[in-house]
Order: sequence, then structure tokens, then C-alpha cells
Amino acid sequence: MSHRKFEAPRHGSKGFLPKKRSRTYRGRVKAFPKDDPSKPVHMTCFMGYKAGMTHIVREMDRPGSKTNKKEVVEAVTIIETPPVVCVGVVGYIETPRGLRALKTVWAEHIGEECKRRFYKNWSQSKKKAFTKSSTKWADD
Repeated sequence: MSHRKFEAPRHGSKGFLPKKRSRTYRGRVKAFPKDDPSKPVHMTCFMGYKAGMTHIVREMDRPGSKTNKKEVVEAVTIIETPPVVCVGVVGYIETPRGLRALKTVWAEHIGEECKRRFYKNWSQSKKKAFTKSSTKWADD
């Protein structure tokens, strides 16, 4: 068994371990901006996926620089965002330990492409998701 003759720093970050395929391709939002009560209700985050990179030629607008009013080539990232479809609203209540979800109200009609996301195996499932919430809308 071979070994290293001298000490050396490790190659690569341990933050990227384990090197294996992810269970889901959809990421998680790990941080939200601070809530401002004076502003109206609005969307706080939206998922996007890095589709690739390319370059653009633009005119630099930096007074005092040598490249001011000259064309420069810069790298840009292309972010692909899926269409936004609102399927429900969550109401929160303030508690001593922070915000807690009080009530979730689902939409009356939810498309099949949205329902598929709630199943691990759509083809073998009974497709019963949101049947109870849709009957609540029928009563009103």
C-alpha cells in the first residue's frame, strides 16, 4: 500500500462530499430576506437553474477608467426559470419561537403537471392528491 512521503493539503473541498447523484434535482431555498411589514404581500423567492454561460459585448460606463465608453467583452450566466403557477397560499402566525404556519389554502383547480411533483411514482399511484381540498371549494 502506497503512502504520501510528505504532508500536503487536501485536494478539493469537503463541502462537495459525498460525490454521488442527488435524490432530487430541485434545490432548496435556504435563506429568505427579512420581512418588511410596511410593504404589501409579495413573492420572496423564485427558483432558477444555471443553464450555461456565454459572453456579451457592452459599452463600459465607468468615469475615470481607461475603458470608459469603450466596448468590453464580459462573461454572463444564463439562468433558466420555469413558469410560475400559484397553487396555494400559506398564512403564518407570530409565536415566541418565530413564525409558524397557521393555514394553507390550496387552489380550486390544480393542473396534472403540478400534482405529479407530489408523487414519487406517478404511474403506479392512485392520484388522490388534492381531492379533499377540491371538495372544500365545492361546498362554498
